[in-house]
Parts: sequence; C-alpha cells; structure tokens
Amino acid sequence: MKNIIKKLFDKKSPPILIAEISANHNGSIKNAKKLILTAKRNGADIVKLQTYEPKNMTIDSSKKDFLITSGLWKGHKLWDLYKKAQTPLNWQKELFEYAKKIKIPCFSTPYDDEGVELLKKLNCKLYKISSFEMSDLSLVKKICKLKKPVIISTGLANFSEIEEVYKVAKKAGCKKLIMLYCVSSYPAKNEDFNLNNIDILNKKFNCEIGFSDHSIDNSVAMLAVSKGARVIEKHIALKGQKKGLDIDFSLKGEEIKKFREDINKAWMLLGKKNFFRTGNELKNIKFKRSIYVIKKIKKGEKFSEKNIRRIRPGFSLAAKKWPFIIGRISKKNLNVGSRLDLKYIK
Repeated sequence: MKNIIKKLFDKKSPPILIAEISANHNGSIKNAKKLILTAKRNGADIVKLQTYEPKNMTIDSSKKDFLITSGLWKGHKLWDLYKKAQTPLNWQKELFEYAKKIKIPCFSTPYDDEGVELLKKLNCKLYKISSFEMSDLSLVKKICKLKKPVIISTGLANFSEIEEVYKVAKKAGCKKLIMLYCVSSYPAKNEDFNLNNIDILNKKFNCEIGFSDHSIDNSVAMLAVSKGARVIEKHIALKGQKKGLDIDFSLKGEEIKKFREDINKAWMLLGKKNFFRTGNELKNIKFKRSIYVIKKIKKGEKFSEKNIRRIRPGFSLAAKKWPFIIGRISKKNLNVGSRLDLKYIK
C-alpha cells in the first residue's frame, strides 16, 4: 500500500486504476473475493470496497422521500436497495485479509461513524468519501482527522461546495488529498461530462485531481487522463456477469485489462512537459527539403534558380537559407547532386 500511495501523488507515474467492487458481489462474499482477484489479474492497482449496511445509510421507511422513482434503481425503497447492495460489516476484515494475501492493496468508503471506526481497527491506509457524503462535513472532518490520505468524489457538487469541502478537509489535517471529478449518473452519458472541469479543479486546488468514471466508453477516461487526471476509479464485475446493481456501467473481466491499457496509452501520449521529438521521428528528418546543386557549377559562378533548387532529401543546406544563397558566388566547383555548405559560399 505504501508504494501505491506514493504513486498516487507522483506525477511521473502512470495513472492509478482503482477497481470499485461496489454491489457487484450480489450478496456473496465468495463473489467479492473473485472480484478482488479479477482486479488483481487484470492490472488494477488497488481495489476499493464500500463499508456499510442499510442501517448506516437510511431508515426502513416506505414514505415517499425514501422511494426511488427514476433511474437505474427505480422502484426500490432506499432500505431495500442498500440491503441488496451492502458489503456487510462482518465481511470487511476477511476481504481486507484476502486482498493482502493475493497482494493487491485494499481500501474502502465508510458512510458513517461506525464505518470509520471499523476501518480504523482494520488499519485502513486510505479512505474514500463518496459524492453523496461529501456534504456531510462532520463525516469529512472525522475521516480527515485520521491523518491518512483521503479521496473525495465531487459528483453532484457545485463549485462552492467543492471549495468548502476542500477547506474543511485541509483544516481537519488532511495533507494528502485527491479530489475526483465525477458525474453521478448511472450510467453517465458522454454528453453529461465536462472534462474541462478537471483543468478548473487542477488550477484551483492544491491537491491531486482524478476521475470517477461511470460511463460505458473508455475514451472518456482516456481524455480525463489527457486533462491531467492522476487517479481513475471504475466499477468492475466478473467476466460474463449479467446481473448486478452496477452491472450497466462496470468493466467485466478482461475489459479491465483493456481499460488499463487505454488509460496508460493516453498517459504515454502526453509525453514530456518540455517540447520534445523522439529519436524515432528524427530518423525521418532526411525527408525534409534542403538546397542541392541541379546543374554543374564552376568556381566563381553565381548561385541561381537555374543551378540550385530546394528539394528532398534534407541532408544539404537548410531550405530556409535560400534567400541568403541566391546571387552569391561559389568558392569551388560543384557537381549535380552535390550538397551545399555555407563554407562553399562567398
């Protein structure tokens, strides 16, 4: 975990891929372990759990306020949704230990004080605050006072709310903070995104900026990396998995590997901060234009459009020297196809 945390804040490292287990275990700890192993085998850097049961999220009520009336989970009571989606508290220790056993770092999102206390006991090294909890400033303070690195997802929040949570986190003692640009739609459509938000967040806040991706298009995350996102969070599922509350916006099995390759490709294409040409490209410099002799020139003869021309390849005098050389005198005899050099020119 120490190495991953270092890479989270190291701009020279490729982007970090967080594999979000979420609810795709479908109530089976065996499936949860399979998902952790799938993340490991397909190139995720770190795996994330969610630490809650229904009681940590809501109350068992059928009143209108507690019913979901639109979107992917339409028709559920909040209590029933979270009962189905929960990663029970008594699973947490076993899942952390399993991740450690197969050597993939693991962390989690707590949703209330009980979750925070449990993760403290498990010696969790990194904490995530979800978009829907970022406005719970008491929870934010409690987590940030642990003095561990914290990731805050900013879906749904306006800019002033993001400014507020940033200040609260810093004041509470969070020295290593990552904020994720996030669109809290499930799945998120391409038109829902404004990736310029990543630029805006990067300029405004003295912390790392990442991207929580609920889209179904790898190119969105690739473009987020090109905008400077250092951390990419993505929900995952098992190969061939058909059912799951988050299945519509999750990477399945080897799709994780392809996603990993794509975000690495985007990062690689960014290249260096300074203007740079690779040696590979410079091999083709020979195809640039330069000035060659096209008709035999005698010593003392003037250079003119009749005896020299700007042509390919690029081994001779640079084409930009054309205005300087025309009308000047040759210091030596030159044959057709000869390269020119300033030392030949009087």
